[in-house]
Amino acid sequence: MHHLLVLTILSAKNSMKFMAKNLNCKSPTWFSKPLKSAGCLLMKPTYILPILTCCALTACQSLPDLSLRQASHYIPTQSAPQLEAALLLPDTKSSLQPKSPNKNNTHNAQIYVLDHARDAYVARTILLDNAQISLDAQYYIWRDDVSGIQLFRKLWQAAERGVRVRLLLDDNNTHGMDDLLAALNQHPNIQIRLFNPFLHRKWRFLGYLTDFPRLNRRMHNKAMIADNRASIVGGRNIGDEYFDVQNDHAFADMDVLASGEIVAQLSQDFDRYWQSDSAYPIEQIIKNADLTHGQAQLKSSLHTPENPFNHENDIAHSPLAQAQQRQRIVYFDAQTELVSDDPAKALDRRVHVNIAEQMQAALGKPKREMYLVSPYFVPTQTGVNMAQELNRQGIRTTVFTNSLSATDVAAVHSGYARYRRDLLNAGVQLYEFKGDTDQKGLRDKGLTGSSATSLHAKTLIIDRERVFVGSFNLDPRSARLNTEMGLVIHHDLLAQQMQRRLQQEATQSAYHVYLHQGSLHWRDPQTQTSSRHEPEASFWKRLASRIFSWLPIERLL
Repeated sequence: MHHLLVLTILSAKNSMKFMAKNLNCKSPTWFSKPLKSAGCLLMKPTYILPILTCCALTACQSLPDLSLRQASHYIPTQSAPQLEAALLLPDTKSSLQPKSPNKNNTHNAQIYVLDHARDAYVARTILLDNAQISLDAQYYIWRDDVSGIQLFRKLWQAAERGVRVRLLLDDNNTHGMDDLLAALNQHPNIQIRLFNPFLHRKWRFLGYLTDFPRLNRRMHNKAMIADNRASIVGGRNIGDEYFDVQNDHAFADMDVLASGEIVAQLSQDFDRYWQSDSAYPIEQIIKNADLTHGQAQLKSSLHTPENPFNHENDIAHSPLAQAQQRQRIVYFDAQTELVSDDPAKALDRRVHVNIAEQMQAALGKPKREMYLVSPYFVPTQTGVNMAQELNRQGIRTTVFTNSLSATDVAAVHSGYARYRRDLLNAGVQLYEFKGDTDQKGLRDKGLTGSSATSLHAKTLIIDRERVFVGSFNLDPRSARLNTEMGLVIHHDLLAQQMQRRLQQEATQSAYHVYLHQGSLHWRDPQTQTSSRHEPEASFWKRLASRIFSWLPIERLL
């Protein structure tokens, strides 16, 4: 304990700020206010004793006993007429039940690609508004912002209709939401569990000081399942930046709306996480919630003059809503495979096969080309070696990731930048998303802050035949620390259309990175001018990225 307290004084302000902000939380909320305040307190001798006392108490706390946790499972559904009608789903009742997979471990599915932010929001409202039996959702982030509150209210409204709602949230991004979540959990038809929770609800950085190995592992999964009939899987969390609601920042992302046999597999996978040793009923973790305040948050009016989000207008003008109104939602009938980590990975337990191995088996070896999209791309030396081997075989590799100016995590960008030259020498085509830094009122927000727009999609396309869409970033954190999930879709036309869209986006909105006379250059797609320095990134941000690249932190990125 003595050593722990000494380390608390010496490292809380700097090292914990770095680890929590840059190494784990790709889009953190718990850090912003509490840790800034904590850093100031630690510098004042009068506050050292209370801080040390909190650390000691946190270190002595233990997680609740799960032996009395109520078991629940997904509800097999024979029919979901309201949801089927709303989504114009084909009448395939046999697909509502789990079946043995085909020889290649795939299941039949109907797929609709959600590559528009407003479509992604609309699809979720359709599921929440039309579910009649059950709603299961698991997310790494569910914000209490405009869109997040709207969707929380829809969960409540579904519960009022008699729908059973199960919500599993990773606890890394729920800071300040205890009252709201506890109020939701009061409804008899709503059950909320927190994955890998923080025991100290206010000063969460204390948890990182005393329990870093556990809290460093997070549930990064993203899925919503309605009536065991339709689901949404992909890279988006729940929050304004994912649905293009707020003006100062947005994520370019991708999900798929999936129905058919694959949904039963997703429901079974949700049950694995729901019953896992990391999923704690919220009432066991949150003890002193202000339920009145939480209910007020749910009921608060969100349509104010300062708020540009217009729910009805957005639904009416999204491509999915217009297709629904025309009664012409076009689905791809595709063989689809779920790839998902064992939740035991979050406890650092040995698992039979991790998601990276599952993806490799499901996608197969490329024969002609490989197109990779990842916001946080850290190839490691293993990835560079693989790129070199593919190049020797004549296989074309393209990587689409964030530029330094667009990334919201500069430390992770440093893990990519150190391999950039080697990747180019291995024949890899590199495109770095520019972000939108020209809008009025938008600016670079600092060394590790956000710019206006960042790439957030996680997609792999092999030979224009097979596609992965999910939560998996091509970095060591996704491979080794966090739990991840996604779908591998076997469909030539879907793969070709998706790659064509991504290539168009890359050529219009991304810097083409290349080597000229041994030096890195970035070509701007609009001006066709080249730069020898990372464009639109300040000197200080470039310096920070360089410093991060010298630190031995790759396994945490």
